[in-house]
Amino acid sequence: MNHRILREIAKIGVGLVIADIVCGIWLASAGFFPLTILGVTWSTSILGPGIIFDLALIILLAHYGWSMKLPITSPSERALLNIAGTVFLVVALAHLLRVAFNWNLILGGAVVPLWVSWLGVFIAGYLSYSSFHFARRRRA
Repeated sequence: MNHRILREIAKIGVGLVIADIVCGIWLASAGFFPLTILGVTWSTSILGPGIIFDLALIILLAHYGWSMKLPITSPSERALLNIAGTVFLVVALAHLLRVAFNWNLILGGAVVPLWVSWLGVFIAGYLSYSSFHFARRRRA
């Protein structure tokens, strides 16, 4: 796959993570918390750490999408790609576990369909693969 396409996917990812922050704030302000998902109760106290994690993910994706040059020669950029690949791998595995065990995800009374997790498996899995691929790629 062309690295320009991967950059565009990372830019879309920035938008999705921003949407995640907005949704979290919206859920908190609309009174949806406490919210129970898979037996875990989420309260407004998780909103702060969640936003901090999302901001770190935005920084990673923004660097990935807008300022990274390929092929990678710097060890710090290789480390960034390995971190991003690991994060995407964890997300893909979480989606895959949801599909494998048929876990229900209920957000504010609405059931999230399983096809959303299939989409998450493929997108996050591909981003993880690409991150590790570009981290290992050597200059010819």
